[in-house]
Amino acid sequence: MKPIGPLMREHRLIEKMLTVLEKAVDGINKSGKVDPALIDRAVDFIRTYADRTHHGKEEDILFRDLAKKPLTTEQARIMGELVEEHRYARATVGRLIEAKTRYVQGEPALPEIAACLTELAAFYPRHIEKEDRHFFFPIQDYFSAAEQEAMLREFEAFDGQMIHEKYRKVVEEASGTTLSGP
Repeated sequence: MKPIGPLMREHRLIEKMLTVLEKAVDGINKSGKVDPALIDRAVDFIRTYADRTHHGKEEDILFRDLAKKPLTTEQARIMGELVEEHRYARATVGRLIEAKTRYVQGEPALPEIAACLTELAAFYPRHIEKEDRHFFFPIQDYFSAAEQEAMLREFEAFDGQMIHEKYRKVVEEASGTTLSGP
């Protein structure tokens, strides 16, 4: 298997979550309210799975290794755009969290929640298409079979740490302390 395989499979799950976000916006438009728990679950998915796990493998492993290769000007440009797009998604999720907090406190933040959800649902398909169709296939040629195998092992190790990282944060937030170790 090529390293782009797991990344592209992750895209398929992200796309399924986009359907949930679109339905949430429809619900907001029809009912004039939103379930804060749904927003929490969406934020958790985007932050943990789409950003930290998926984008983490891209930025911390794939892009790191690509930076050592003689990329074409076009490929370097696209990689830079992808990093900026990851930052954009993080900022949009941050705005969504702030809007949800205001909504829960009784402030009129529903339009901003809907706008953030709409932005994310519109952003990710374009981002995913750029990676799947215009970036992942050409860049795999930069890596030997051994490098690709090593990258796959590093992806697996990265994924293995994510569950520990996520739930260490849950305990830290619940206890108000900073933990060390796994």
